[in-house]
Amino acid sequence: MRTRYFNLRIPSDGNESKAVELVVTDGRFEEILPAGSVTAAGDEQWVDLEDALVLPGVIDGHVHFNDPGFTQREDFASGTSAAAAGGVTCVVDMPCTSLPPVVTTAALENKLKIIGSKAHVDYMLWGGVSGNAITNQQWRKHLADLVDAGVVAIKIYMLSGMDTFRDLTTSEIREVLTQTHKLGIPVGIHAEDRSLVYELTERAKSRGNDSPAAYAAARPAAAEASAVAAAVEAVRATGARVHIVHLASGEALDVVSAARFEDLPISAETCPHYLQFTTDDFTRMGSLLKTAPVVKIESDRQRLWQGLASGELSFVTTDHAAARWPEEKETGSIWTDYGGVPGVELLLPYLYSEGVGGGRITLQRLTELLSSEPARFFGVDHRKGRLRPGGDADFVVFDEDARWTVRADALHNLNRYTPLDGFELTGRVRATYVRGHCAFERRTEGTEFFAPAGTGAWVRRGVA
Repeated sequence: MRTRYFNLRIPSDGNESKAVELVVTDGRFEEILPAGSVTAAGDEQWVDLEDALVLPGVIDGHVHFNDPGFTQREDFASGTSAAAAGGVTCVVDMPCTSLPPVVTTAALENKLKIIGSKAHVDYMLWGGVSGNAITNQQWRKHLADLVDAGVVAIKIYMLSGMDTFRDLTTSEIREVLTQTHKLGIPVGIHAEDRSLVYELTERAKSRGNDSPAAYAAARPAAAEASAVAAAVEAVRATGARVHIVHLASGEALDVVSAARFEDLPISAETCPHYLQFTTDDFTRMGSLLKTAPVVKIESDRQRLWQGLASGELSFVTTDHAAARWPEEKETGSIWTDYGGVPGVELLLPYLYSEGVGGGRITLQRLTELLSSEPARFFGVDHRKGRLRPGGDADFVVFDEDARWTVRADALHNLNRYTPLDGFELTGRVRATYVRGHCAFERRTEGTEFFAPAGTGAWVRRGVA
């Protein structure tokens, strides 16, 4: 089927848009033509998008959909439904919140067998090397096999709270980076200084401090900056490509930027909760906003927005990590309450509303942060991340003027809570297309359409 989408606009330079027509054949863009072009095929289907803004499909490069293993928090069906409703056409799921963790191809194959029939959008997978896995003498072979199988990046922790996916020592990190450099695959690092956080945490607990402020004080900006500086030294020593995940502090961003100025192969992402909230909000909202790293102060928030505009931050992800709500967020102690928030459905609307609408970033930069830059990092930019001939027909029909209020109970992930509950946003997804097929549509009569589970496909690094 050859389909022509007409009466639409796509981003051009800055905040400008241009009128075009999108011609899609067999799930890929065949042509992008000026508005008013004459059809060349008699059997072409025409779809009027009513002067909508059309954006490239969003790639959320950091989600925890917990499948298999912790599906009381999220599973691939609910997580990818939320993604589709938010204009996310491809998610990249982390290896650490599955059982077993994705540190071998056996675990990868098990995960793929389980999630394939559930996905509403396309998906990529991180592999990992944990403190548990590195004790196996075969860990290097397991790592190489994961890369050959098609994982898009490798995740490691400098500080982990998971018994099933423990953090690595400094020497172990350098060993892993030496191998990933040889294999040509990037590494994502959770960068917090383990010794400093442990020391401050134990000090707070010994004094009976059990508050959001105590938790935040135990994970200060200095812990991030110190860990990022250590990561930079590891990059300098090994030449490996490293990416700092969910960066929350302006001080840590400065360290990344200085390293990039040296042309070291390092980059970083941030998340909407670090762009919106501060420790004052955390003190007020409590564990609803508990994450690791924790939100920081107003100057950090402003510095992160500046980093998005300047290119110092490469892209934005959600670190979507839902708890079982409300039980795991209300255990009776800030130290045992679950750390993580869902966010995949609100990524695009939030960043459009507060970024483009707030004058902090341009429309063109939005498409880089949410689409083309993550596609490049994960090695799939030959087919995803842009509106261009030959690429997958992943796109979002977006109503940039729609004003709406976020309601947690109206979201589509399994445990429906969000620190953005009650926020008014401008800009909303009308429809989401994955490889030319409608994955989600919000209809004028108030109903919603989702493509059947299992229509999403596994996307491997570098594979057409």
